[in-house]
Amino acid sequence: MNELFEPQTVTNLLWLIPCLPLAGAVINGLLGRRLPARLVHFVGCANVFLAFLISVAGFFTLLGIKEPQQRFLIQSLYQWILTVWPQGSFSLEVAFRLDPLSMVLCLVVTGVGFLIHLYSVGYMAGDESQARYFAYLNLFTFSMLLLIMSDNLLLMFVGWEGVGLCSYLLIGFWFTDLEKAQAGMKAFIVNRVGDFGFFVGLMLLFWTLFEGSNGTMNGLSFQQLREAIPLLDSASPILGVGVATWVGLLFFVGATGKSAQIPLYVWLPDAMAGPTPVSAFIHAATMVTAGVYMIVRLNFLYVLAPAAMAVVAVVGGVTAFYAATIALTQNDIKRVLAYSTISQLGYMFLAVGVAAFSTGIFHLVTHAFFKALLFLGAGSVIHAVHSNDMLEMGGLKKYMPHTYVTFMAAYLAISGIPPLSGFVSKDEILWATFNSHLPVAGLGKALWALGLLTAGLTAFYMTRLIALTFMGSFRGGSEREKHLHESPSVMTLPLMALAVLSVVGGVIGLPAVTHLPNLLHDFLGPVLSSHGASDHQAHAYWLEILLMLISIGVATTGIYLGWLFYVKRPELPGKVTARFARMYQVLEQKYYMDEIYQAL
Repeated sequence: MNELFEPQTVTNLLWLIPCLPLAGAVINGLLGRRLPARLVHFVGCANVFLAFLISVAGFFTLLGIKEPQQRFLIQSLYQWILTVWPQGSFSLEVAFRLDPLSMVLCLVVTGVGFLIHLYSVGYMAGDESQARYFAYLNLFTFSMLLLIMSDNLLLMFVGWEGVGLCSYLLIGFWFTDLEKAQAGMKAFIVNRVGDFGFFVGLMLLFWTLFEGSNGTMNGLSFQQLREAIPLLDSASPILGVGVATWVGLLFFVGATGKSAQIPLYVWLPDAMAGPTPVSAFIHAATMVTAGVYMIVRLNFLYVLAPAAMAVVAVVGGVTAFYAATIALTQNDIKRVLAYSTISQLGYMFLAVGVAAFSTGIFHLVTHAFFKALLFLGAGSVIHAVHSNDMLEMGGLKKYMPHTYVTFMAAYLAISGIPPLSGFVSKDEILWATFNSHLPVAGLGKALWALGLLTAGLTAFYMTRLIALTFMGSFRGGSEREKHLHESPSVMTLPLMALAVLSVVGGVIGLPAVTHLPNLLHDFLGPVLSSHGASDHQAHAYWLEILLMLISIGVATTGIYLGWLFYVKRPELPGKVTARFARMYQVLEQKYYMDEIYQAL
């Protein structure tokens, strides 16, 4: 058994983590139409589960390495690019890196991904294109794993582009419906805009380091970049701004596309056109987290560019609040959750923008648990009601008890109720923001206040969603009510597993006030720069407890107001809407951003 966790043994197996899902994509893509549905399901799910098992073996192997700085495994498969010139040579390999950062993401992508694949077996039952669906889902998993396991920046960019392609294929899965096909194209085009910024940043970084090293820069592996990045300080400023800042901002343009931040967020709400498990996969475990991962992976670059980090923090904070205000007025259950995702991603960028890198990853992990659960729970509801409109739902807790109970766990987690996972990670972000040292005086405190207000709005609109969906009486007509039923066990079992993770997931990053080790933060420490590793410096515990109590109070107030408006006195929303009709219309029309983009 010990041999299984030997570093060399696991290193030799690293290629299987991304390549198993790729094999599933090839098998179902080429042979799926000839295979029975059960075999399609088995191929689609088994490869992700096996990748998860190898990831677990990798996790225990890394833990077994006593020296934290040596906790990484690298497997080089073959030489990809080789260029020779008089000063030296430049080479890139197809190589996979497993260190604490990629390890955490691997466990999330394969673990949550497997549950979403399993859920899809029940959700897509009867669909004639199941083989194509599972092939695309496996290809998506491969692309995301390639992105997070790549040992160099260019190979990561291949995975980055791969998840963009797969999002187009999956969002427009039912392409015979023009609206769904257009949603897929919208996601693809918006991401092309962001990816152009990423690519320009990549070229600028390479050229600057190549020039600064007099042509001896011989690779783009993350270790080589970490060692060479100080050369950016000696490079000539461009338009009076340092090269590190330009590169950081250009990479962030790519992140705003992939991770749906202002101004490139407009594709994500339309991504609801795909099957609900796809929404869960895109929003919880894969594509939208790519931008956060990229900034944390390049933390050694961003700490050299405080202006770029301040931009990341401000865009994250504003996006979190902006998306939460839109979620207040939406009636499509998946669209509410889509704007919720944009808002929660804003929190993650707020964290990494104030150099709380491990805290940003912590919220990424807890968000994967409760957001996957929310989307799969919504899919369970849609499966029963055959409608996305919350105004045609109501009273479903009586008919769908398992969906209701598990959904409540995710609702309390995202609303910030202790001790659930969402509370722990969100509270750490607010504390890190309050305690940050951004270039502009008072900016950290202003962003903390904005994040706190967003937390209250989140609790309110999620309570509205719960009330309209599960409380009261059914509003979808007596004919539909006769056919209401709980989803099959293949769909409810993943909900139960995610509910447990949503409740207890916060344990991995218990705040320092408990005087226990910060499991996740200590694990990630060696990958982060010294600036980012100081997330949990010594501080006044009374102040952290005070801010924690304020956060709990704001979340509780949001829940109370939601209950008052939509359960106790349901006539209130109509009165408030009438009183603030113009503002309500602006929010309902999503600030007219789609119309503005279309006009331009």
